[in-house]
Amino acid sequence: MNVKFVYLGRSRLAESDVGPLLSLSPNLAREPVAFDAALQQPLRFREAISSLHDVVISDLRFRRRDKTAYLEWKKGQARRASELRQGAHAQAKAEILAQRQEPVPKDLEKSYHRCLRQYWSARQKYASYLMAHDLALWRKLMPCDPVITVADDVVFFECFSADESSYGCLLVDRERGFGRCDNLRLGTTNVDYSWDLYHHFQSLRSYRPTRFRLDSGGFDVATQGSRDYREEKIDLPAGWLRGFMQIQSAMTLPALSVSLSREAVYSILVWLKRHRAWTSPRALRFELLAGQSPRLVLEPWEQPIVSYGTRFNGPETAPIRIWGTRRLLVLARTLPLAERFDVYLLGTGLPSFWVVHMGDMRLVLGLSGWTANDWTRGSALDLLCPPIRATDNVVGQVAQLMQERRVAKLDELQRQVAEPADVVHAALRHLAHAGQVIADLTLGAFRWRQIMPQALGEAEFGPPNSELVAAGPLLSGRRATVTSRETVPCVGTLLTGTTDNAKVELLIDPDGRIRRGKCVCTHFRRYGLRNGPCRHMLALRWLEPLSAEQLVVPYGIR
Repeated sequence: MNVKFVYLGRSRLAESDVGPLLSLSPNLAREPVAFDAALQQPLRFREAISSLHDVVISDLRFRRRDKTAYLEWKKGQARRASELRQGAHAQAKAEILAQRQEPVPKDLEKSYHRCLRQYWSARQKYASYLMAHDLALWRKLMPCDPVITVADDVVFFECFSADESSYGCLLVDRERGFGRCDNLRLGTTNVDYSWDLYHHFQSLRSYRPTRFRLDSGGFDVATQGSRDYREEKIDLPAGWLRGFMQIQSAMTLPALSVSLSREAVYSILVWLKRHRAWTSPRALRFELLAGQSPRLVLEPWEQPIVSYGTRFNGPETAPIRIWGTRRLLVLARTLPLAERFDVYLLGTGLPSFWVVHMGDMRLVLGLSGWTANDWTRGSALDLLCPPIRATDNVVGQVAQLMQERRVAKLDELQRQVAEPADVVHAALRHLAHAGQVIADLTLGAFRWRQIMPQALGEAEFGPPNSELVAAGPLLSGRRATVTSRETVPCVGTLLTGTTDNAKVELLIDPDGRIRRGKCVCTHFRRYGLRNGPCRHMLALRWLEPLSAEQLVVPYGIR
């Protein structure tokens, strides 16, 4: 997907008549967005936005040790040791070749292609080296500039990590965080971001009044002949877009909410900073008992950490494990500002969301099931949701209400649309997949936020999930059968059946979400439910009674 970015000037921190002015350059190719207000707590904002920056540059993918400098030294030593001998050999060879005429070798074309492959291989290695060592090329790590949204009550920033396994969102209250705004235009846009702007953030101080400005004046004065006019066209990867959509799927799923004290999170970060796990398992285990303080265990050390001062109010559940815990180190700079931490758990090996409450600011850190399981390729969380489809009319009504109100809760939309809650929720999921709506975990509501100037469709996301495609022929060929259906009190419905001669079990909770399952296929044995249900589970799930208007027609069925 080709996306155009147009900026007038650079984002910067400059001096003005009223003091330091933090000016962000918006994307002129999008709707006009403006915000101009004084920062009430510059120091707190500096620490919070720096944590968001740490999310952006976070990349914990495995890389081999860089021996470039050592190998270069060895080459230099060998080169100096044999310099005279190689020079004499080269001179003698040149004299011999000058005395005779050699015909063109028969394998010239083959040698040419071999050398060409060596060239591109070396060029790719060189590009990777620059990406890791040259901060000027940090822009290449980001397929799209960060997104900023100005809403009625908050201003929030969104970003992705370099390895696409972490999502960050910083929400700042407009009244308490900025105060009175002189120039306001609600909307969403991209902002020009660079390492220089990050260094400007570090210069914010509490004793110097600082003003935050997102200037929409560029929409009126920007011309292609202007000296500061810049236009960039980026071929935005489909994976980056799918990542945002998977986040919305995860944030709308039912989750266990766990409150942790600042001391407990501090203990986790200190242990991870001082210790490195070299053996498996490397998980953070949540042991939750109703009415008791949450107990966390760091594996493989079996180091217990109890969150004293907080209580778990949910039902007792089996231990929940999450991996890739070193990504939590980006929360270190928020510890002096944090009042409490809320963790939303979807299940073992599934994404988790860590919400840091900092008074007038809240930081949301979304983590995929593990570091290598990024949002774009490894997850199929939307397949865990109930197969309910909202009609185009309902989707249009919900979109119109969200665009008018900009923030609303599910029960409020249900009263306005006069449809069941599951249908309205399906419409919100559809808008979230199209990049029009975002779930606000801190408020328990949904916000109107257009991640792109236009609504997104399947053409921008790439091919559909392979298991979803393969489940269609199983259902159309009547190769799935439900043998028993049992209602488990306070848990959900247990389905047992066969799909393509494979025994399948499914546990569906009261919200219609697939909670647990069992199958004998290779996909389930390898991934479980971490990458979404397998084709056999999907085919059995579609046999659960639903109305004709709500049933999602799978791929391959007409």
